[in-house]
Amino acid sequence: MKTAMLFPGQGAQFVGMARAWADAVPASRAAFDEASAIVGLDLAKLSFEGPAEELDSTLVCQPAILAASCAILRGLEHREALRDRAIVSCAGLSLGEYTALVHAGALAFPDAVALVAKRGRYMQDCSDRHPSGMVSLLGASPDAAARICERVRDRGVCVIANLNGPGQIVLSGANAALDAVPEAAKAEGVKRAMRLRVAGAFHSPLMADAARKLEHDLARVEIRAPRAPVVCNVSAEPESDPGRIRTLLGRQVESPVLFEKSVRRMVALGAAAFVEPGPGKVLAGLCRKIAPEVPVENFDSPS
Repeated sequence: MKTAMLFPGQGAQFVGMARAWADAVPASRAAFDEASAIVGLDLAKLSFEGPAEELDSTLVCQPAILAASCAILRGLEHREALRDRAIVSCAGLSLGEYTALVHAGALAFPDAVALVAKRGRYMQDCSDRHPSGMVSLLGASPDAAARICERVRDRGVCVIANLNGPGQIVLSGANAALDAVPEAAKAEGVKRAMRLRVAGAFHSPLMADAARKLEHDLARVEIRAPRAPVVCNVSAEPESDPGRIRTLLGRQVESPVLFEKSVRRMVALGAAAFVEPGPGKVLAGLCRKIAPEVPVENFDSPS
């Protein structure tokens, strides 16, 4: 079966994630051990036992989610669960793009762990310097979201950060601008504007410093041509050129995540099924709204 692989990003973490896989498959546990040694944190303990407040921090959850997703991948490989599938494309939501590149053979696991740990630190540093955040709009069209941004822009940065699926759009910006979003959303007929529990304005111009620092780190890491095309967040197109992938990864933290468009592109590339080997089931839920005709399997646990 022609299959597209999808990997979750920040926000998918929860206490206990991938623990069943780590308990069942030694190779899955090894993913946590290897990642922990690289970042100098006990990611297994934090992922399995918490506390949730620490796991939720940008500095911890980014390498932890990558480790959890790769632990699940190793478990699936051990059980040969994907043996009869033809992988036609891979993609990830923001942070999950790094897991997609690991799975596609474009990025070595140790390099990916080190990069996302730095990425998390750079994004947190920007958040500390710029009081900011994100707001989820439920029932908004892209045009309505753009008009909401225009309505509040005199208060500071406010941009579309995520186009996740039909009626699921996330704005990112300065706190002063986001405080005015609910009223602006109401004026545009949007059902609900909900502030998200994140450290700052991810995927916005307020992350420019993080992008520049990450570009410097990416220049020192080997990126190979992927075995299967990786549909990147920034372009929503299948990318196979290592230089192009490197450039898009650098731009990703300050650019909108085009997830809905990416999923539709994967369907156009021939995906007859989606597989989400990562913590949580967020992407499975989005895919069922974007492409309900394509079945989705989630491997959050081995049972």
